[in-house]
Amino acid sequence: MAGNIRNTAVLGSAVVLGGLLALGLVWGGSYFKGAAEVWQQSSRSVTVRGLAERQVAADMVLWPLNYTVTANSLSELEQQLSSNEQLIRQFLDERGFNMNNVNVTPPRITDQFSNMYGGERPDERYRAEATLLLRTDNVTGVIEALPQATTLVRQGVLLSPSYEYRTEFLFTGLDAIKPEMIAEATADARNAAQQFAEDSGSGVGGIRQATQGYFSINDLDSYTPHIKQVRVVTTVDYSLEE
Repeated sequence: MAGNIRNTAVLGSAVVLGGLLALGLVWGGSYFKGAAEVWQQSSRSVTVRGLAERQVAADMVLWPLNYTVTANSLSELEQQLSSNEQLIRQFLDERGFNMNNVNVTPPRITDQFSNMYGGERPDERYRAEATLLLRTDNVTGVIEALPQATTLVRQGVLLSPSYEYRTEFLFTGLDAIKPEMIAEATADARNAAQQFAEDSGSGVGGIRQATQGYFSINDLDSYTPHIKQVRVVTTVDYSLEE
């Protein structure tokens, strides 16, 4: 009698346990199925890049006029430096540039005799190099004056242009065109996403994530440095819809 009761109790427990396991499997299967559907939906996206470009005119110029003088005495060297500076200032003033926008660097003086290592001695002992820098928004004026700098050479000013002392044309109005260019790049990215969606039989949803690239400003080419090419690339992640 007691044995039958125990067997019945064990059987009942097994049935209950089996039922719970079955229920757990059903619930677990539904949960994992739902999770898989959510994961599949969340993975339906496309990442595209949008480009916006614009040509703008430079609005600022840095024009360094680097010049060199030589002499056998420091007093004569100083006189030549002063004379060259005045000639350059006069040249710029005659062309309408504001002299308040002109700065002169301290001269770099070299004793050429002390730097000799068995070579032929130069005619003058001292050599000095200085730079007069014009910073102006008169871009057109600088473009016109650049070829006229040979006037200074005829007056005895030894100009020493180099890569270090090259004329730089700058564009400082980026903040004013940033919003429009970002909008253009974003629209270009959406067009690319739309094309991808059409090819895959989907629709373009909302933006999941967007990253604005950095703005680059470069010369249009080596012959027209006063025209700049502004460029920005944005990366946008769009969701895709059925």
